[in-house]
This record gives sequence, structure tokens and C-alpha cells, in this order.
Amino acid sequence: MTIAVYPGTFDPITNGHLEIISRAAQIFDKVIVGVYEKPDKNIFFTTEERMELAQKAVSHLPNVTVHSFDGLTVDFAKKMKAKVLIRGLRMISDFEKEFEMAMMNRKLAPEIDLVCLMASQEFQFLSSSLVKEVACLNGDIDCLVPPHVARALKKKCGTRPRTTKSIR
Repeated sequence: MTIAVYPGTFDPITNGHLEIISRAAQIFDKVIVGVYEKPDKNIFFTTEERMELAQKAVSHLPNVTVHSFDGLTVDFAKKMKAKVLIRGLRMISDFEKEFEMAMMNRKLAPEIDLVCLMASQEFQFLSSSLVKEVACLNGDIDCLVPPHVARALKKKCGTRPRTTKSIR
């Protein structure tokens, strides 16, 4: 059985993430969505909220599970007995960042391979940061995230203080 881990902050999970997860689920026996607990960036949703949103989003995929993790991604992958890390690539700048991380991960855990899946053209522009910004500015995000995520974003944006600055 080949197990793959798709790590990320998923703050929140988007239709772009779901496309990568769905494609990975067709390739690998088991896909574990790894929700990173303590990223070095401003987080909108708590770990528990991000886990819940991701679990609901992948509930139709029988070979996909969601787990949270802290620390090195390769250590989490080893703990899950994964042989593959999945990453989605949207544009050339993603490749440069992913290549650097892949080389470090290869040094730390040479037994774990990296598989990059190219985002479909429809999702190449999509990022969680942009979705949050559009949501908090009352833009239409319904085609960018699953319905339950859109509702959670609208609710969260309604409880946050309004500023004239971008949320980035």
C-alpha cells in the first residue's frame, strides 16, 4: 500500500486543494491531508477549525484522511508510514520554493519521494490568502471553496474588525 501525505496549512482548504487531493487519491492507496498546526504565518482559522473544514471537504473520498501535525513534515510522513509527499504547483514561483524544500526533505528523509501535481488552469491563481481577502471584502467566493468553507469564512469575516488594509 502506497501512502502519500499532502501537507499544508489549509487556512482554509480551497477547491484548488481539493482538486490536488482528488487526483492524488486516484494515484495512491491512501492520502493523508496533513494540517500543519503552527505555521510561521498569520492564521485565520484555528487548527481544530481547519481540521473540521478539511474533513468535511474530503468526506466523499474513502481513501483520504485528515490529521494535524507539528514539527518537520518528513517526521510526520514517517510517523504515518508514507513514502510520498504531495505538493501542488500553480506557477513557476511555486516550483522554486518546492524544489528548495524537496532538496532539504531529501537530505532529511531520502526514503520519502516528492510528487508534484500541476494545478488545473482553473485553479492556478487560487490561494487561501486571496480567498480570505476576497471573503472579508464581501466578494463572491462560492466558486473558490466548498459551500461549508464559504459559510465559515463569511461568519469569521463578520466577527473580525474591519480595516482598510489587506488581511495579508
